[in-house]
Amino acid sequence: MASVASWRCSGFLPPPSLAGVSCCPRTPSSLRLRPRWGRRGPRTLACVAPPDSAEQQTDEQTVKDESTEEEAQTTSTPQDAGLPAVPNKDLNRRVALLSTLGAVALFASRRLNLTEASLKDLAANAVPYEEALSNGKPTVVEFYADWCEVCRELAPDIYQVEQRYKDRVNFVMLNVDNTRWEQELDEFGVEGIPHFAFLDKEGNEEGNVVGRLPKQYFLDNVVALASGDPNIPHARVVGQFSSAESRKVHQVADPRSHG
Repeated sequence: MASVASWRCSGFLPPPSLAGVSCCPRTPSSLRLRPRWGRRGPRTLACVAPPDSAEQQTDEQTVKDESTEEEAQTTSTPQDAGLPAVPNKDLNRRVALLSTLGAVALFASRRLNLTEASLKDLAANAVPYEEALSNGKPTVVEFYADWCEVCRELAPDIYQVEQRYKDRVNFVMLNVDNTRWEQELDEFGVEGIPHFAFLDKEGNEEGNVVGRLPKQYFLDNVVALASGDPNIPHARVVGQFSSAESRKVHQVADPRSHG
């Protein structure tokens, strides 16, 4: 008798003596034998495997992968997450412009703070006396001294008016401590400071204001000069002042200096 192991799944049924013995030893549970009956020829058996469970799992996994991919495409942003967002050029330009303007405004407010203007600021912006007498503009001449309390007190008000009218009126500063201006002191009769002399376009004196007085007095006279009026509203006004006799005379190296 042939052994069971010698029988393979050859497609033929085993002889009656081996009935009940499987053609394929230890056939996996996933396979089953199905007889096929034909009109002619001996009966045959075919090894038919059930539907491949692995293939079903593959199909299910494919469906899940496709669903996950669709979700990712739906929730993803138009831009690549790995790339930085493109900056808005117009917004950046506006921010840069505002920053620049803010810095300039801050610098100007510190540099030209009208409430902190000093005699040095006035002297630095002053027009040379000789130039003022020849450029065809009306002129305001201020005689002052660094030690003059009233001069320092009025400096911010004078500076404000000067900034408004400096394009139409000359503002000259002459330090009474400088011997360079001895002749001008005598000419304008300076006895107290601050002494403001208001000159027309030809250099003729229209009037003067001495000492501490309301800002409006000075402003009215400057407006009259800038407008070309033949007379100024406050031609002879005297307030509290510092005596010019207290001046500390000194000679400076540059005779054209305002100091």
